[in-house]
Amino acid sequence: MKDGFINFLKPPGMTSHDAVGYVRRIMKVKRVGHAGTLDPGAAGVLPVAVGRAARLIEYLDEVSKSYRAELLFGIETDSGDDLGEVVERSDAPMPDDEAIQKAVLSQTGTIDQIPPVYSAVKINGRRACDLARRHLSVEIPSRQVTIYRLDVLAKRDRGLLLDIDCSKGTYIRSICRDIGRAAGIPAAMAFLLRTRVGAFQLKDAVTPEELEKLGEAAVRAPEAYLQHLERYDVPVHRIAAMQNGLPNHDKSVKFSDMQRLRLYGENNFLGIGKYHAEDESVYPDKIYRA
Repeated sequence: MKDGFINFLKPPGMTSHDAVGYVRRIMKVKRVGHAGTLDPGAAGVLPVAVGRAARLIEYLDEVSKSYRAELLFGIETDSGDDLGEVVERSDAPMPDDEAIQKAVLSQTGTIDQIPPVYSAVKINGRRACDLARRHLSVEIPSRQVTIYRLDVLAKRDRGLLLDIDCSKGTYIRSICRDIGRAAGIPAAMAFLLRTRVGAFQLKDAVTPEELEKLGEAAVRAPEAYLQHLERYDVPVHRIAAMQNGLPNHDKSVKFSDMQRLRLYGENNFLGIGKYHAEDESVYPDKIYRA
């Protein structure tokens, strides 16, 4: 079985866990994992790793993501989307353009965001959503996230169509909720489509049906999706040492301390390394090809 990443197009109604099980069954391989959980009701890009590439999923943690979302004015729910229990309802008219613009600007840039109660955020080692389903009190602290771009594509009857580029850890349900609060009218997310995770683009994603037909042809080399990490070429005489877990002292390069790097040896992807500024050395972090 070929090792690598699959740019999987998750349909609405399928959990991310179910998507992994589906890929495992189609590809007939046990070692499968995914990066960046998508809510069951959401659709879009879900990076899936098969074989040895599953060891590299953690290096997708820092990549930015893009979404298209539909915001619905008039209700706020406990989950942040229109599937949750309504906690506030309003028949107030649609906010005017100025109010919408101010509300959108309030959610742009680096902001403090409180994730929804129904989320995978860990509270004392337990997922907030699991605590909420047991009707236990859940208080989620705010976290800093960055919204690089938040565009209103269209105004619809009682809602907005949004395009969003954001950092990891951002909850689009919270953005919709908080736009409503800033505009003075309750709001919830009505639909979500993830259009990008790092280098994984919606236009290249394969549906479950396409994956069945393509099989291994849908699997791409992992380095194609790790371009956000800078490249380091291991000197030929140190390739074997690096593959055996030994660092390479190299005064000719300067990276940030503990910066992760794509390692190459004679133009072949070797794995991921980490730069230690103290001794000016590149250490292997995870060898992919030995």
